[in-house]
Amino acid sequence: MGEKQVINVLVTGGEASAGPPLGPALGPLGVNVLGIVTEINKQTASFKGMRVPVKVEVDKETKQFVVSVGTPTTSALVAKESGIPKGSSKPNLDFVGGLTMDQVVSIAKSKIAGSYAATVRSAAKEVVGSCVSMGVKVEGKDAREFMKEIDDGKWDSKFQ
Repeated sequence: MGEKQVINVLVTGGEASAGPPLGPALGPLGVNVLGIVTEINKQTASFKGMRVPVKVEVDKETKQFVVSVGTPTTSALVAKESGIPKGSSKPNLDFVGGLTMDQVVSIAKSKIAGSYAATVRSAAKEVVGSCVSMGVKVEGKDAREFMKEIDDGKWDSKFQ
């Protein structure tokens, strides 16, 4: 591999296009922009409608490229899992969705690699924190109340 150019962008899963931000960044490199866009859409299809971080590495000489897809934001995963388009505008008053503890643990496990959390338990607390600010209940309870239950060890069996 010769000299590499790295481009980091946020795209909507399965909906990347040759327009901004990708086209203007890739165009000057003389690569097959549509080929890269097609590859990004193939790799992000399962994140339909969610904002996903994508890294494109281009070899300036050979024009070869590698696409790596990151994980969507925690709030995007919470919205997808709870089936809501977005968080509540009044999260402490209007609850717009709900998650089960198993869904919280699943999101926590998918995010732990890119998180500061050292354990699934602390990653789950980050997810529940997002639920608080989005107006999403966990196990039918206000997420703040649920956070106390995690702190009290009530859900420790789920973190094994």
